[in-house]
Amino acid sequence: MIDSADIREWRTHDVIDSDGRKIGSLEAVYVDTRTDEPAVATVLVGMPTRHRLVFVPLAGAVVGPGYVKVRYSKTAVKDAPSMGTDDVLPAEDEKAVFSHYDLPYEPGPSGERQLARR
Repeated sequence: MIDSADIREWRTHDVIDSDGRKIGSLEAVYVDTRTDEPAVATVLVGMPTRHRLVFVPLAGAVVGPGYVKVRYSKTAVKDAPSMGTDDVLPAEDEKAVFSHYDLPYEPGPSGERQLARR
């Protein structure tokens, strides 16, 4: 289990895939609004002049010195839904993130967002 108290320390850590290949740098962590536990991270990827943020689930992730290792391949993460570096994830786009990874999307009972940025 990932300790949510350390979230702020993760920023700029390398995000590596299940084979140890670097995907990019951790930009932000989104928590599940029902549990307040880390659920998804945004990873800064791309060329120096064309950066974007991609989403990757943190379930099964391992935090080490200077890195966060996720259980998904580099290809799967780079093909995930993305947004610009100055953008915010719109509520209507949350479901696409979960769908990409074949994860259930469970908004609140009144349609509340499942993710909140920390």
